[in-house]
Amino acid sequence: MESFKDHGKILAYGAAFASLAYALYTKWQVCSLSAKINHSIQKDNAKVVHSFDMEDLGNNETFCRCWRSKKFPYCDGTHNKHNKETNDNVGPLIIKQKAA
Repeated sequence: MESFKDHGKILAYGAAFASLAYALYTKWQVCSLSAKINHSIQKDNAKVVHSFDMEDLGNNETFCRCWRSKKFPYCDGTHNKHNKETNDNVGPLIIKQKAA
């Protein structure tokens, strides 16, 4: 009868350990998924790259750096909402021509 109680204790500790390990693993999985920055833009490409000729940009252009703009790669101000929700400080990349 003693060995049955010992096996029961081992089984209980094993179940508790397995539950804790599973909880930590699922938490880690969720955190690693939320670490992605780009959630929706050109997900079928291995790497998102945009190239522009300086002559085509005009005098002033703003580019998105938060990856949430509906006009990506151009900024539409969505970073303001993102910053409020996440306490982040991301802003656009602004390219201007020098005044002559």
